Amino acid sequence: MSLKRKIINDPVYGFITISDDLIFDIVAHPYYQRLRRIHQMALAYLVYPGAVHTRLHHSLGAYHLMCLAVTELRNKGTVISVEEEVAVKAGILLHDVGHGPFSHALENKFLSGVHHETLSLQIMQVMNEDLGGQLDLAIEIFTDKYPRKFLHQLISGQLDVDRMDYLTRDSFFTGVSEGVIGYDRILKMLVVHEDELMVEEKGIYSIEKFLVARRQMYWQVYLHKTVMSAEVMLGNILKRVRELSANGIEALKTGGATDFFLYNFDGKMNRETLNQFCQLDDIDFSFAIKRWSHHPDFVLSELCKRLLNRQLLKIKLQAEPFEAAEVQEKLADAAKQLGVDESIASYFVFTGTANNTMYQSQDERINILFKDGTVKDIAAIDNSLIHQTISAPIKKFYICSL
Repeated sequence: MSLKRKIINDPVYGFITISDDLIFDIVAHPYYQRLRRIHQMALAYLVYPGAVHTRLHHSLGAYHLMCLAVTELRNKGTVISVEEEVAVKAGILLHDVGHGPFSHALENKFLSGVHHETLSLQIMQVMNEDLGGQLDLAIEIFTDKYPRKFLHQLISGQLDVDRMDYLTRDSFFTGVSEGVIGYDRILKMLVVHEDELMVEEKGIYSIEKFLVARRQMYWQVYLHKTVMSAEVMLGNILKRVRELSANGIEALKTGGATDFFLYNFDGKMNRETLNQFCQLDDIDFSFAIKRWSHHPDFVLSELCKRLLNRQLLKIKLQAEPFEAAEVQEKLADAAKQLGVDESIASYFVFTGTANNTMYQSQDERINILFKDGTVKDIAAIDNSLIHQTISAPIKKFYICSL
């Protein structure tokens, strides 16, 4: 029996209970506590002022849903040992521990080519050393090396508790009702068949709503054009800082962990580098942006001032690529307006793409288990809304300008 017990009051689900020693030790670890200082939705609060919840909120919420999922599956006759239960809960708690400052907005920009899931695994391995190997099974499940596949699918799949929580939570904090998914009914419809996670036949419409809600939340919230404008500006700030630091300009130093990754990082992730990374959070980068807003470099200071004061670049989305002539015209206008040459103006006028796919069947399937024992992918079921739109990717082109 656990000697530790903690109840956390969550605004979305009510009380979340932690009653296992290992889970308690994970939550108490400094690497996990860092998630308090990272916004779940990066810069979305510039559009939705309520979207100030953190990665820690989301992690605890996903943990709570995992507790409910395990209970539900056991009630349907799926045997899950105590060790498996603790491990899968530990895995979901730590699934996002590798996120850096401003999460996805700076992913692959701050640490080039390093995905947050790779960092999450490396951090889990370091924490495993600190916790005397108690995370061995959690890591095995997280990396999908454990033979009982459904446990991994609960952490990472098309219908995982991670997605159920972030849609529910982000909807709650932004006030965007399109993200409400009925997570409680989806959990009730989950079933394990041949060690794979599936959905009972009567849950088809709940899953359909989940997929539609996810697509709508992407366009309305995650890929909202103003959010995109702020996030690409943040990316351009880092791009400019990298250019200046590569030239040895020391005035960019802030005295924090950002300095290491601007001046000393050699691309290798070892224990010392991970320790430096785990000192980084949104506060470091927010402070850096405030300092850099007074930097003598025009591009850097101008971008930082605009982001701080929410004077964001205008952004336009359309289905087709922008004509080179239109881009050139906006570039020339910006150069004239700012009194700089076009190479400098290109930090303020540029194009890019945004993609949104509701369901990728080649990546991971949502299987429906029918009463007669047959199994079908949800995209193959005779239902016009799902069949026609579910896996069609939508690609939009954007242009940012003054």
